[in-house]
Amino acid sequence: MAAPILSAALYGTRAGRAFGTAAALCKRAAPLGPMPNEDIDVSNLETLEKYRCFSRYFRVAEKESKKTPWWQTYRKHVTPEQDEEAKIDIGLPYYKPSRAKQLKERKEILKQNRQSMEMERASRLKTLVIPLDEVKAEWEKTNGPLHKQRVAEHYGIYRDMFNEATFVPRVVLRIEYNLDDEHVMPVYHGNFVTPTEASSSPEVIYEADEGSLWTLLLTNLDGHLRDADSEYIHWLVTNIPGNNLDSGTEICHYFPPFPAKGTGYHRFVFLLFKQDRPIDFTEDVRPTPCHSLKMRTFKTFDFYKKHQNDMTPAGLAFFQCQWDDSVTHIFHNYLNMKEPVFEFVRPPVYHPPQKKFPHLQPLRYLDRYRDSHEPTYGIY
Repeated sequence: MAAPILSAALYGTRAGRAFGTAAALCKRAAPLGPMPNEDIDVSNLETLEKYRCFSRYFRVAEKESKKTPWWQTYRKHVTPEQDEEAKIDIGLPYYKPSRAKQLKERKEILKQNRQSMEMERASRLKTLVIPLDEVKAEWEKTNGPLHKQRVAEHYGIYRDMFNEATFVPRVVLRIEYNLDDEHVMPVYHGNFVTPTEASSSPEVIYEADEGSLWTLLLTNLDGHLRDADSEYIHWLVTNIPGNNLDSGTEICHYFPPFPAKGTGYHRFVFLLFKQDRPIDFTEDVRPTPCHSLKMRTFKTFDFYKKHQNDMTPAGLAFFQCQWDDSVTHIFHNYLNMKEPVFEFVRPPVYHPPQKKFPHLQPLRYLDRYRDSHEPTYGIY
């Protein structure tokens, strides 16, 4: 029976078509679009554009790399991040000074420094003192706002407050918590402040024109106990004339930080808005005293969206805060509730599958696979 079947498989049946194993060769088709560097004339490279410096070449190359090619790339398989240029800028308008003017001023300063006999002598004798206050003031006027924006993006401030919209904090915001008569705890951009140090309202300093109106907000981005997308508002003062905070309208009184135990560091953000006109914040008023977490539930994005036509974010400062003993007092005496405590549940220790013949393994190798929960000893 095997012979006829084998014969039919090799030679085919009389009525059917012969069985074959020939392979069809595919014809190479032309590309569906232009290939990279297709327009470059290799025979005449001298006519190509000269970039003259690496930074100029790098800018052009980075711009070309962001263009979407017609061929398939790995980018569609990766979660696309929002383009930096596509982010909405909701900050104050800024007019960048002329680069030529800046270079001219810098050259004048360098020329004056070289002609200064006193500075040359102090430098030679190693007694030259650099005025750090003047350096900081110059930094805050030039590159400081951009550096602060970069730090805030690193900590996810804009992502969690304004849904990826961004702004450059042009107004310098100085926050200081008074610890005693001689010491203060400043708030910069991500430094650590304990709940004990932030138990009372801070001193807020910023430069403002006469007749301008401002709004100051303090919110906790990571402290909500029920909704991860919501916040707790800790302080809100509106319609502040100039930089006189005491003359503003306190919509929500100051409440000290209360990061729950076991939840790590919380981001507390001071946000300064510049108002175009007096605004009615009747819908945002909280009672005094306000010791209800439900009434302190807040969303900065919704608050700004409601008043975005009349105010603009201008200043930013934030600190990180972790649980300490004063938080227990806040939960028991102010919030009148049991203090929540979160613990980290560690996953079980991973052990590879047991070997039947554990060659070159430690003496207590089998203790890893014991059924009892007694502690074992040894370094594995």
